[in-house]
Amino acid sequence: MNEQEFAELAAGFALDALSPDDAQAFEQARIAHPEWAHHVEDALESAALLADVVPAVSPPASVRDTLMAQITGDAAIETEISSATGLLAAVQDTSASPSADAAPPAGPRTDDQDAHPTTTGAIAVVRRRWTRGLLALAASFVLLVALGFGAASVNEYLNRTPAQVALAAIEAAPDAASVTAEAADGGVVTARWSPSLEQAVVVTDGLPQLTDDQVFELWVLRGDEVTSAGTFEPAPGGEAVALLEASFEQGDTIAMSVEPAGGSPTGLPTSDPLVAITTDA
Repeated sequence: MNEQEFAELAAGFALDALSPDDAQAFEQARIAHPEWAHHVEDALESAALLADVVPAVSPPASVRDTLMAQITGDAAIETEISSATGLLAAVQDTSASPSADAAPPAGPRTDDQDAHPTTTGAIAVVRRRWTRGLLALAASFVLLVALGFGAASVNEYLNRTPAQVALAAIEAAPDAASVTAEAADGGVVTARWSPSLEQAVVVTDGLPQLTDDQVFELWVLRGDEVTSAGTFEPAPGGEAVALLEASFEQGDTIAMSVEPAGGSPTGLPTSDPLVAITTDA
């Protein structure tokens, strides 16, 4: 066991989430490597802090689903276990049916015979991989708390909208670009895009409040073509992050207008654009 694996098990120990096998391996490594004790202390301290910041309520189902999806899907686990079981069972059935005159020779087992895995062993490997993935995620969660990210911050990160995820990806892209402009009726609109990702988002601040029967709609202008790129409703302060729901290429113009609730009934802007940003190279 290396130090990274021990740190992951330490997080599981602090959260009381170790299987019997992992608990035994953890204790053995703990005795063999006293210099790794700081991982246990850090994990226990972070777990205590986590208990203080997390209210005693059931987490939203979406958080659990997101966590489990990041480790691996339940269906994928069962499929992998089933595949391992079926394949090895077939091999064993074939090996267990020799002809009458081909009985296995008596004598000690050879290294080659010991090299063949068993069905139980294969399943144990698959389940251990899943357990280690869960412990790695637990260690990451504890680390986030230790670094000052409260449970609310972690929950907010896990529940980002597609637009927020796209914005983060765009900002991390090496070819990210942006242009900021003032909207005609007030507020600031920033278009951020990445040609390599072929994605763009619009970030707004201070947009005017609309009536209940109105909505902001985005448009992509490419040559003579005008395509709706989705509608959005900003927060009370006019803040929003909206992902363009249309194909995007650098050189397109991104526009925004006020339309009836649900979007333009004609598929084209019914009012003058509040802003138009050209995404030139």
